Amino acid sequence: MQRLLVTGGAGFIGSNFVHYVMANTDNYVTVLDKLTYAGNPESLRHLPEDRFAFVKGDIADPAVVDQLVADHDVVVHYAAESHNDNSLHDPRPFLDTNIIGTYTLIEAARKHNKRFHHISTDEVYGDLELDDPERFTENTPYNPSSPYSSTKAGSDLLVRAWVRSFGLQATISNCSNNYGPYQHVEKFIPRQITNVIDGIRPKLYGKGENVRDWIHANDHSSAVLTIIEKGIIGETYLIGADGEKNNKEVVELILEHMGQPRDAYDHVIDRPGHDLRYAIDSAKLRDELGWKPEFSNFDAGIEDTIAWYRTNEDWWRPQKAATEAKYKEQGQ
Repeated sequence: MQRLLVTGGAGFIGSNFVHYVMANTDNYVTVLDKLTYAGNPESLRHLPEDRFAFVKGDIADPAVVDQLVADHDVVVHYAAESHNDNSLHDPRPFLDTNIIGTYTLIEAARKHNKRFHHISTDEVYGDLELDDPERFTENTPYNPSSPYSSTKAGSDLLVRAWVRSFGLQATISNCSNNYGPYQHVEKFIPRQITNVIDGIRPKLYGKGENVRDWIHANDHSSAVLTIIEKGIIGETYLIGADGEKNNKEVVELILEHMGQPRDAYDHVIDRPGHDLRYAIDSAKLRDELGWKPEFSNFDAGIEDTIAWYRTNEDWWRPQKAATEAKYKEQGQ
C-alpha cells in the first residue's frame, strides 16, 4: 500500500482519480484542496474512512504543504485554476495556484525526496488548424494562448527544470479535454446537459466548429495511475482517447440522447482567443506503458455522463443558477 497525496482532489478530474484509486487499489489517499468554487466536498462522499482523509488548505502555503508531502509516498498534483473564461477576466488566481502552488509542492517533494506526478493539459501546445492532419505529441513546441494555458505551461517547465537541476522524481502528463461525473456546470458538456434537464436551450460558442479531443475522466484516471506505477522519471506522457469532435457535434449528440431535436440550441458570441482544435497522439503512453482507454466510444461515454447528471441533481443544482447568471452577464 502506498500513501498518495492528491492535490485538488475535490475538483472534477481529481475527485474522479480518488474514486478510481479507491476502487482499483488498496492505496491510502489524502486530498489537499482549497475548496474554491470548483472544489466540492460532496464529490468525495462515501469513501472508506480507513483509507481516506481530507485536508482543507492552499497548495501555495508551505506550512500546509511541507508536512503533508513528508507523510506521503507520492504527490499527484491535480490542483489548478482551469477555466479559460475565468482566466480572461481575472488572471491573477491562475498565477497564484498554477505557478506559485506548483513551485511550493515541488520544493517540498524535492526536500523530502518524494515521487511527484504533475497533471497538465494539451492546451499548453496552443491549437491546430481544423484541417491539419497532425496531432500533438510529447515533442510539440509549447504555444499557449490564454492566461490559463500559459500558467500551466509555466508549471510544466518548472517541474522539468526541477527534474534536471535537482533530481526531482517527477513525471508529467498532458491530457485532452475531460468529461464525466463531478464536472462543474460551468464547463461545456455539463452545462449543456443541465440546461436540457432544466428546459433551457444549450448554448454554442460561435459556429461550433472548434474541435476538442474528448476523454472520459475514468480513462484519464487509469492513465495517471499507469504513469505513476510504470512511467520513467523525467518523461512526459500525452493522454488521449482519439475522441475528436467539434462542439456542434457534441451539442447535437447530447440533444439526441436526451430526446430533443438536434438543432434545439442557440449560438452565442465566441470566446476571445478560442483555440480551434486540439488533438492528442497518445502512442507513447499506449506503446511503452501498455495503457488503453475503456471509453473509446464517445457516444457511450456521453450516454454514461448524461445518466450521471440525471441521477445526481443534488450535486450540481446548488451551482447552476449562479453559473448561468455569470454567463448571462457575459452575453454567453
